[in-house]
Amino acid sequence: MQKKYLTIYQDLVLKIQDNYWPKQTMLPSENELTEMYTTSRETIRKALNLLAQDGYIQKIRGKGSVVIDINKFDFPVSGIVSFSELAEKLNLSTQTIVNELILLKADQSLQNMLHLNLTDKVWKVVRSREIDGEKVILDKDFLDEKVVPTLTKEICEDSIYRYLENELGLTISFARKEIVVEEPTEEDRQLLDLEGYSNVVVIKSLVYLDDASLFQYTESRHRPDKFRFVDFARRINE
Repeated sequence: MQKKYLTIYQDLVLKIQDNYWPKQTMLPSENELTEMYTTSRETIRKALNLLAQDGYIQKIRGKGSVVIDINKFDFPVSGIVSFSELAEKLNLSTQTIVNELILLKADQSLQNMLHLNLTDKVWKVVRSREIDGEKVILDKDFLDEKVVPTLTKEICEDSIYRYLENELGLTISFARKEIVVEEPTEEDRQLLDLEGYSNVVVIKSLVYLDDASLFQYTESRHRPDKFRFVDFARRINE
C-alpha cells in the first residue's frame, strides 16, 4: 500500500500541472491542507518537502509555499556555454548588467586556484543576468590578465567568450566544475531578486584553453526556481 504522503504529493502535482494553482500563487497553508486531506501535519510536510525537491514549489519563510514555473530552463552542466549563447538558444528576453569590472592583484586564494605568481593580475567581472525582468543569475568571473590583456564594459555586456574566441583567437577547451547549494551572501541579495529564496545554486568552474592552460575561475550563482541543471552520461563497458 502506498504511503499517504506520496498519494497526497501525486494529487498536488496533478493539481499544479492542471493549473488548479497557477505559478506564483500560494498553496493552501499546512493547516488547510491537513484538513483538506484529513491527515496529520507531518504527512503534509513530507508531501510538501517532496514537491520542493522536485521543483514544483518554493518554500518561503513565514509565508508558506509558492507554486513555481515547472517549465524550468535546462542549463547544461557538462558543456561550456556562455549566458548569451544560452539566451539565444532558448530565445529568452535577457539583459546583462555589469556591476563591477576591475583589474586587480590576485589574492592568495586566486593565486592558488589559477596557479598565478605574486605579481600576476586578474580581471574581476561581476554581472547580474536578467531574464524577463528578474535578476536570477550572478556571474563572478576572474580571468588571467596574461591571457586576457584587455576587457571593456561593452565586451562584458555582450559576451566575454565571443570576444576571446573571435577577437583574441583563443580556443576555450574544457572546464572542471563543482555544483553546490549555498545560503545567499549579502552580495547575492543586493544584486539578485531573491526575496523569499533561502538558497542559491552555485556552479564553480575552472576553465582551460586548448593547450590545457588554466585562465579563468568563475562562480555562476543561480536563483533555484529558474533552472534545471542537466547532464548527459554514457556508460562505457570495458
